[in-house]
Amino acid sequence: MALAAAGPARAVTPTATVSATIVKPVTLTWISDLDLGTLTLGPGTWSGARIAISQAGVLTCTNTNVTCTGATKVAQYNVIGTNKQVITINAPSVTLTNQSDSTKTLTLVVDSPGSLTLTNSGQPGSTFSLGGSITLNSTTAAGTYSGTFNVTVDYN
Repeated sequence: MALAAAGPARAVTPTATVSATIVKPVTLTWISDLDLGTLTLGPGTWSGARIAISQAGVLTCTNTNVTCTGATKVAQYNVIGTNKQVITINAPSVTLTNQSDSTKTLTLVVDSPGSLTLTNSGQPGSTFSLGGSITLNSTTAAGTYSGTFNVTVDYN
C-alpha cells in the first residue's frame, strides 16, 4: 500500500491597487440675470407663441402674434473647481410670477448646457450661460414677470 503525501498548502495573496482622486470644492457664483426684453401681444385670439433665448443669446421671436423689442441677455454663472473635472449643471424650470397679480404665472423652460469640463483649477473658473423659453397666448396678463433660478452644480 502506497501513501501519497501532499505538500503544505500555500495561500496566494493577490494584490490590489489603491487610488484616490482629490478635487477642490465646487463654487458657483451668479454673474448676470436673464432678460427676454419687452414682449407685445398682438390682437385676436391665439395661443402657443413660444419666445426663447438660447444659451448663446440668440432670441427666437418668430410668432406673428408677438413683437419682441428691447435688450435681451442670458443668465450667466461662474463655476470654480478642479481642472479637467466634469461638472453637472442642474437648472430646473422657473416659475415666473406677474408682479402686479401673483395669481398669474408663466413657466420658463431653462436651456442649460447640462455639463461642462473645467478648463482650470481655481480662478478664473469657467463661465456658462442659461437661456430659456416661455409660451404666451392672447390671454396672458400684462405685467412684469419674474422668478429665480435654482441652479446647482456638482462633480459628475
